[in-house]
Amino acid sequence: MSFPTREEEWALHERVVKRMPVANTEVFKLFMSFMLRTLTTEMHCDAEEARDCALRAVFDYLTDPERYDRQQSLLRSYLTHAAKMNVLDSRRSNQRRLLREQKYADVVELRARPPKEVMEAAVETALALKRLERRNLKPSDLGMLRLVLQGESSTLELARPLGMEALPETERKRVVKQNRDRLFKQLRRLGKEEDSHDES
Repeated sequence: MSFPTREEEWALHERVVKRMPVANTEVFKLFMSFMLRTLTTEMHCDAEEARDCALRAVFDYLTDPERYDRQQSLLRSYLTHAAKMNVLDSRRSNQRRLLREQKYADVVELRARPPKEVMEAAVETALALKRLERRNLKPSDLGMLRLVLQGESSTLELARPLGMEALPETERKRVVKQNRDRLFKQLRRLGKEEDSHDES
């Protein structure tokens, strides 16, 4: 296949800049097959990935043709480079998504417990909370303890009952840890008191 000369490319680019509808069709006709071939051979794309990334490069160019500087490169080189960048972006995005999904799966797997164990834990949590409510704990402390006993570990969620969720992340972590440590000390004391009542 013969490519347009540099002058023909410049003339085509001028027609695109002037928003002449026929120019859009010419861009597809002249460059798509070259781009698809390059993406499949050089980037090892399958047909669908190559088509998506090449189309995005052409649409981006047609939407904002002024970004192309004809002194820097040929139009076909510019479009092909944009398509290759789209491939890399798409793959990075897919990789991040897969990592997120894997992390989520790991968390779900770690937290998954047999139904009997889940039921027992829920009953124990409810009983513990009832005992704590009788101790007249502050609503904020009780709210935080309820989340801890339910297995919540997100510092953002644990900060909510304390009204501290708007703090910067490092400060929020510090405040949550401080309050959690304080509440656990309090719980240990309550536990000792209950043990001594049971013995007497």
